[in-house]
Amino acid sequence: MSFDLAEIVGLFGSGLMVIAYAYSNLTKVLNFTLFNLLNLIGSLLLIYSLMVHFNVASMALEIIWVVIALFGLAKALRKGKAS
Repeated sequence: MSFDLAEIVGLFGSGLMVIAYAYSNLTKVLNFTLFNLLNLIGSLLLIYSLMVHFNVASMALEIIWVVIALFGLAKALRKGKAS
């Protein structure tokens, strides 16, 4: 099995989202800006990967994930950098 750039980028995006999830469960005070930024970047990287290796269910999930992360990021930035 060989990995192309899209697969590597997608794996990196998945890793960022897993880090965000772990962070949200392990920290005592959650920085919502960081949490949503990690999810946003991870999702965008996965969307890039899915544009090369398309899967409709995964693409729909990632688009929704981007929208949620953008709303969360906007809310966190309105409240302050370290909400």
